[in-house]
Amino acid sequence: MTMRNSRRNFIKKGVLASVASTSSLSFNSNLLDDKIIGHGDFKFKLDKKWSSQDIYKHPVNHCHEMVIDRRNKLYMTTTHVKNNILVYNRDGKILDSYNLNLPGAHGLTLSNEGGDEFLYVTDPDNNKFCKTTLKGEKIFEFEAPKEISKYTSKSMFKPTEITVASNGDFYVADGYGLDYIIQYDYSGNYIRHFGGRGDNDNQFDCCHGVTIDTRDSKNPFLLITSRSKNEFKRFTLESNIGLNAIAQWVYKKTTNMKQGLGTGKLFSNNISSPYVIKEGQLKYSTENNWDLSLFDHQKKLLL
Repeated sequence: MTMRNSRRNFIKKGVLASVASTSSLSFNSNLLDDKIIGHGDFKFKLDKKWSSQDIYKHPVNHCHEMVIDRRNKLYMTTTHVKNNILVYNRDGKILDSYNLNLPGAHGLTLSNEGGDEFLYVTDPDNNKFCKTTLKGEKIFEFEAPKEISKYTSKSMFKPTEITVASNGDFYVADGYGLDYIIQYDYSGNYIRHFGGRGDNDNQFDCCHGVTIDTRDSKNPFLLITSRSKNEFKRFTLESNIGLNAIAQWVYKKTTNMKQGLGTGKLFSNNISSPYVIKEGQLKYSTENNWDLSLFDHQKKLLL
């Protein structure tokens, strides 16, 4: 296993549950007995007897992520071929298990959509991701998006994590693949992508984790890791490609109003362009240039 495919160090959700579940099956020495792990407000003591599951009936290989539903059931991904999802109660008892034919099950996201909860599972080893019910019934499954020409083979697509927006759109991080963030609508239709591997502000080096930062509910952001660079990067949910189109259209009209994206706010660029926000206004800077790497030789946008 390469360094890029090593076990995730960034855990987005369920820290306490993840520690508890992995400890009962993975730690065989006394190294961590009576030890407090974590830092800040997130310090925990391991309970190595939390789960008494039959490891022959419900074996675990790698376990990358765990989430909890509104009924306090815990769902964990494993890479064992016998089961890809294990379902626990809060006391560590196995309630159910599912084989999704995803033996490289990695990222796990739980989404509440109109009162119904669903799971999004990524499998970078088998180059796909899927959406399921909490009972393990697949709703859809996707491989490399054909809309992105850079994916010349399915094996180049290695998704690691998914996050879901309040409108049902979801964002897939191709963390072990080409480092794109790919946006789909609720039904799984491709919308756009951005990023890619590189050193620019809008690029990544292993975009392993992605989530939506809703601490400011009126101004949510995408929060994305560039793991090999030890960085977090924040992006607006609106692309400045749309901002550019609006600005050029409004320029031809007679108006003194400030223009945003229909949200009442002006957003910062997430790609390099001549448009800048200065003193709360959208302005065109003659000192800045477009990032032409976003266009092909026919001047078609690659996003």
